[in-house]
Amino acid sequence: MLTDATQTVRGRPSALTRLREMILRGMLQPGERLLEVELAERLDMSRTPIRQALPALALEGLVVPAGGRGYAVRAFTRAESLDALHLRAMLEGYAARSIVLAGKGRDVADRLAVLLAEGDALLSAAALSDTLEEKYGVLNERFHDVVVEGAGNSLLKDLIGRCNVVPFTSPKVIAFEETEEEEILELMRFAHRQHHAIVNAFRAGDALRVEMLFREHATTQESSMAMGETLRRAL
Repeated sequence: MLTDATQTVRGRPSALTRLREMILRGMLQPGERLLEVELAERLDMSRTPIRQALPALALEGLVVPAGGRGYAVRAFTRAESLDALHLRAMLEGYAARSIVLAGKGRDVADRLAVLLAEGDALLSAAALSDTLEEKYGVLNERFHDVVVEGAGNSLLKDLIGRCNVVPFTSPKVIAFEETEEEEILELMRFAHRQHHAIVNAFRAGDALRVEMLFREHATTQESSMAMGETLRRAL
């Protein structure tokens, strides 16, 4: 049975989900003490789900114990984010290769083709907007999720999930505040062209190539990280 910390109430995200997103978005700063009363007021919920969510966030590595039974937002270094990104790329590459070796490449390619079409339509826009950026972040996450789910490996899925809670690592991360909008849009288009190459490799049944393409795909996100230290959007 789900606890209050993870239960979605009346269509609203759970306390755990909302606090996780606040941390990844930078709404809760590294080192900031997490006070149940203040968080309950901000999220318009009781203290109980907040109290239950904090230990779960500690298990994810997003918060650390601070003073008695309290918690504070964990401060991640850029090196830790890069390590998590590279590890995620290797794990997703392994997932993609295992899909091809299991003879499921074309089936997964068919599912991904739907997302390619959605991405093509989104990125045909002449200029970047917050809505476009948000929608593509969600679409990018869906693309990666199809591959992870397609591998049918629960341990692999858990390991990738652990990587994704490290700031700047999730497929939903798009870019940083110090980057010009034109550069962000071009980066998104380049990443989407990589998606097309990945789908082609799945259709061709090329296990080695699809694995290498996923590893190369991470360098696009790494390029974003080099543009600035402040996250623009991590949903």
